[in-house]
Amino acid sequence: MKHTLALVAALSATLAAPAYASQQLAQQKNCMACHAVDKKLVGPSFKDVAAKYAGQKDAVDKLAQKVIKGGAGVWGPVPMPANAQVSDADAKTLVKWILTQK
Repeated sequence: MKHTLALVAALSATLAAPAYASQQLAQQKNCMACHAVDKKLVGPSFKDVAAKYAGQKDAVDKLAQKVIKGGAGVWGPVPMPANAQVSDADAKTLVKWILTQK
């Protein structure tokens, strides 16, 4: 029983932290150099991205590939550079967090 409670406590702590952890990951991967949560910088705000892709079932995979490979033309003339240093798992974590921004 003690092991079960310890596991539940550990999982609760992990599940309670994803928003902060993902924003921290966005800072570590230099996303915040061009994006902000709630305002346009060089690229769109994360809230605008979340609104544009809301309800799209393939959004996580599609946007994770854009994070890694870059893209152009969706948000204006400034292209998003490739971020080859971002792993597929980290890109998906970032996109899942971005899509929760309201």
